[in-house]
Formats: sequence, C-alpha cells, structure tokens
Amino acid sequence: MRIINNIITDKEGRALVLRGANLGGGSKNPFGPPGSSFSPESLKNPAEASFTGRPFPLEEAESHFERLFRAGLTFLRLVVTWESLEHAGPGQYDEAYLAYLRKILQIAGEKGVSVFIDPHQDVWSRWTGGDGAPAWTMESLGMDIDRLDETGSAITRQRHAEFHGGKPLPRMMWPSNYNRYAAATMFSLFFGGKTYAPDLRIDGENIQDWLQNRYIAAFSHCRRRLKNCAALAGWGIINEPHCGFIGSRSLARAEYPVMPVGPRPSPWEAMQAASGYTVKVPVYNAIGARNARRAVLNPGARPLFKEGFSCPWKQAGVWTDSGGKPRLLREGHFADFEGRRANFPEHFLKPFTLRFMEAMQDTDEKMFFFIEGAPSGPKTERHMRWGADDPKNVINAFHWYDGLSLFIKRFRPWFTICPDKGTFILGRKKVQAHYTRCLQREAQWAAQNMGNMPCLLGEFGLAFDINGRRAFTTGDYSVHEEALDMYYKAIDAKLLHSTIWN
Repeated sequence: MRIINNIITDKEGRALVLRGANLGGGSKNPFGPPGSSFSPESLKNPAEASFTGRPFPLEEAESHFERLFRAGLTFLRLVVTWESLEHAGPGQYDEAYLAYLRKILQIAGEKGVSVFIDPHQDVWSRWTGGDGAPAWTMESLGMDIDRLDETGSAITRQRHAEFHGGKPLPRMMWPSNYNRYAAATMFSLFFGGKTYAPDLRIDGENIQDWLQNRYIAAFSHCRRRLKNCAALAGWGIINEPHCGFIGSRSLARAEYPVMPVGPRPSPWEAMQAASGYTVKVPVYNAIGARNARRAVLNPGARPLFKEGFSCPWKQAGVWTDSGGKPRLLREGHFADFEGRRANFPEHFLKPFTLRFMEAMQDTDEKMFFFIEGAPSGPKTERHMRWGADDPKNVINAFHWYDGLSLFIKRFRPWFTICPDKGTFILGRKKVQAHYTRCLQREAQWAAQNMGNMPCLLGEFGLAFDINGRRAFTTGDYSVHEEALDMYYKAIDAKLLHSTIWN
C-alpha cells in the first residue's frame, strides 16, 4: 500500500477503503483466568505478568482471522502495550510474548489480514486505572504503587471497593484518572520533563529522555522481532496521548477534564493528597454540574512516596510545605513553553512523534504511521499540525464515539446530545446528520491543517451491554445493529477508513 494524493492505494494504483477492528480490548491486561484482570491480586507482582495469549490463544488464531476476513474486517489495529513488552524492568523484554506476536502476524498474513500495531495506553497504566506503562515507570520516581488508590492518586476498578465502602467503580469513571495525580504527573514528565522538571534525572538522563528512550527502545525491539511479517502495515505512536498538567494556566483549577463525573481535584489538590495531606474536592454529576457534597482524598494522610523520595513538583519548586503547611508557589508553572503559551500537540507531542517515527523507520521499509491527538481540550490544543516538510507516510487516526450512548449505555436512534454545545438533537435524520458532521469536521480539520493526509477512524463503536444488558438474555441485538448501521453510514459518507472498537 502507498499514499497518493490523500488516497491509500494498492500496488496496482486502485483506491482502497480500509475496514477492520481493534484486536482487542483484552490485550490491555495480562493473560490469565477469566475475570482475574479486575481482582486486586492482578496488580501484585507486576514483573511476573505475561501477555502471551493476548489477543487470543495461538491455537485459536486461524479461526479468529478467518471469521474476521469473512466479515470484511481485513485491516486490524493490533493492541500492544508497553507493559506487555517490558514488564520485568527497563531493558528486560518478554521474548516469549514477542515470539507469540510474530506467530500471530504470520497467521494473519496467511489468512489475508493486515495489521498495524497500536502502542496502547489509557490513563498511563493498570495501576492508575487503565493500561499501558509498566509499574516500574512510577516506582523509579519513588511512588509506592500499593498506595495509589489509598492516597487518591488514582482510582482503579481492582481496588475501588477496598477504599469506598465495598462499592464497585461507577460506570465510565475511569477517565477521571487523567485528572488524578499519578497519571497527570507521569504524562507531564514523559512529554515535558525537560521543561517542567529540568533537574529530575535517572541514570544521568532527564526524566523525559529516560522515559521516552525506554518507550521507543521497547517498540523498536518489538519492530525488530516482527520485521518481515507480511501482515504488518504500520505502527501507531501512542493511543490517546494526554497532556497531564501541561498547559494548565492555574494549578488551582481543574481545566479540560476528560470526563465530568465524580470527584474532580485541581492539580494543586492532587499534589497535596499525593504528599500525605487530606484534602476535600468537589464532586460533579453525569452532566458536568457540581454537587453540593465534597469527596475526601487521602483520609489516612499517607504519602504516595516511599521514604527518601518526594513529589517531583515539590522538587521543581512548584510548591512547598516548609513550616508544616503546603503552599502553592508557582500557580502557572505549566502554562508556558519557552516564553509563549504552551501548546501540547505542537511543543511536546509532535517532537515525540517525530522521534518515534525516526527510530522505527528503516530506510528500506515503506511503513505507515498512524498518529493521534489528545482526547480532550479545544481542537487546536489536541491535534498536531503537519506541514510540507514533515514525513508523508502518515495517517490521522482520530477517534470518535457517540458520547451519550457511550456514557449512559443507552441507545436511541432519535436522540443524542451535541457534546460541543450541550444541546439536544431530536429525530433520527437529525441524529444521523449529527454523526456525519462530527466525522466530517475531523476530516476537514486534517485536510486544512495536516497536509490533507488520509484519515482513519481508529476507534468508534458501541458497548454490547447497552439497555440494561437485555440482549444477553433475549438474543435480540437489533438495537446494536441499528446503532452500528448509523455509525457506518456516517463513515461511508466520507469514505473513511475505520477500525471498530472492539
């Protein structure tokens, strides 16, 4: 495949429309007994994790790829996490898992299926409510991963009941971890450590270089192990990269929350809680309105950091507790970059993206790279701009979901809410037109600001347990089919390439 004038073509020059699926959600977690991924024990012994068997056991691979091919889903986004490659420690790669991945790709090629690798993460890691990075990335900073939930630095499905009166994690609350200390700190250091924590070093390297170099080395090693697999068509860079605290104009306010529901600490409140102070934070409901009650973070007043370590932002002079009381010294610490307002995609995400591509691209390979913007914030602060001097073998792999159905797990073809304006949309035709406009706006933005590169809708879809899980009992999935039909009609209106989640 190659790109000619915004069109992906085959070797005969014929235009292609790539259709497929993400393979698959289970690959976010180690392979193990059913249900074990969400037990508290699953967060123990991180170095011993094994992802061999994700996305499915090797002996099942042929049947899965055959079914995907028959369904016309022949271009797949293959989920691979940093943790799956390097869970045992820096530079210690899981060769058994890599050998398994190579066999999976060989079978995919034999069955007529192509893939691109998705270096997947959600809210940084499994220990911070999602998936992605190894535990040692946080432990290297002195964080005690057993105290993340206890201190309010993260909120996980595995341990929510332990610290919240036996209650399970509320629906769709996991994205609020982007507003919590651990994930926000790790993203800020990964992308902006040299700017915002210039004196923080590990093994002689600034923390930004130390983290990025190990991430790139892990996926470069993966590329070497998968080289010459005919099914491999390209690489993603990082799933839904987040800015952390970068760009915050005031650490005393929570700006651009990814999801409105639940407790919402400001960066300053999150920093205090992580360093052993009990703080009360506002709680927001499902429509983003602030409740009267407040939630308590770190009621036991225990520090997240082990003895001999402390908050990197305290070390950087952002705040102090000299005199026994925490005081914020630099409210706008993350607001600027080299004398101008910080722009996360331009100043931090794009340089990392180019570094990753340079390391992964062999001179004799024709490989596609699939780039993504941040999951929240204004469009100009989420997406990278791409110019004439930037690499050409690049595809804008943006994501889109019908937010109302995703959040409340109910689908009505005649009703949704415009997320930008907060207005109701009534009537099936109007809802369908809204879906189409959402995708067209993303494609048009790429055409105008990203060198008219091709677009692939990397994630979209519908939860199968919508409408109270009724279909699981009745076997009637007509509502699901109607929803997906409307989504695909919007995709077809722009002839977008797409990989459905999940």
